[in-house]
Amino acid sequence: MSLTLAVTLFLTIFCCAFLLAMPALLRPSAGERRLLEVIHARSDEKDASTRDSALKKTLAVVRALRARMGLSDDKKLRQRFIGAGLKRVNQADIFFAACFLCSLAGVITGTFIHQNPLFWCLALAVVGYLAPDLWLTRMVNRRKKRIQRSIPDAVDLLVICVDAGLGLDQALLRVGQELAISYPELNEEFTMINLEQRAGKPRLDAWRSMAERTKLPEFAALVNMLIQTDRFGTPIMRALSRFSEEMRTKRRQRAEEAAAKTKIKILFPLVLFIFPCIFIVLLGPAMLNIAKTLATFK
Repeated sequence: MSLTLAVTLFLTIFCCAFLLAMPALLRPSAGERRLLEVIHARSDEKDASTRDSALKKTLAVVRALRARMGLSDDKKLRQRFIGAGLKRVNQADIFFAACFLCSLAGVITGTFIHQNPLFWCLALAVVGYLAPDLWLTRMVNRRKKRIQRSIPDAVDLLVICVDAGLGLDQALLRVGQELAISYPELNEEFTMINLEQRAGKPRLDAWRSMAERTKLPEFAALVNMLIQTDRFGTPIMRALSRFSEEMRTKRRQRAEEAAAKTKIKILFPLVLFIFPCIFIVLLGPAMLNIAKTLATFK
């Protein structure tokens, strides 16, 4: 082995060993790690404060623009925000800012289309303005479906909690805590009921508010049943058990209805995509043979 090769091999091994040992050698001490965590936390706070200030300035501009255009807060729009689970105070300003920015993005996109750019600018601006509204409608419907799916399980747990000796208010809060992971939307509604009652709102009014927020017939029926039970003093266990059976029956009927609709829904993919492929596979070779046979008679 030559001297040059030996020195090169030694340097390579030394560099590899040094690179492997570098993380352990350069590892900061406990105090240095704590200092780095504090520095990173402060930098994150500064970034968050910068983002919040930029958001506040943008919302202030949007609020001034809304005041100039005469667009006031709509009660139905606020109800839609609550139905979608969006409970921020400045949610209306964020919504109008999204409408304005999406419209502006549509106009800018339309300018890149060379054929009839005015039409495309107007069309994409309208689409951009309606896009946040469509997104909000989709969020409301998704939240309704998740809450509707959770009602039978919640009523079953209510029966168990009331049977164990809990009051109705404590049972609602307990059920919401138990279903917080699988159904967080239901936990939000039950927690809102508890907070409204702590703020001094009567129990019946808090339940009616829940039915108005969700706008579900199942929740309206549950609230009416609880109101009648509380007003007339009928046994809550029997009413909840019967209501739970009705909810299970309705969910099974909805599943059967969805299964019956699949026969019609699958007809269009069969006709448009599957049947043409089958015809090509089955009739294609026969048509080619017929064409070759006819060609021999010429």
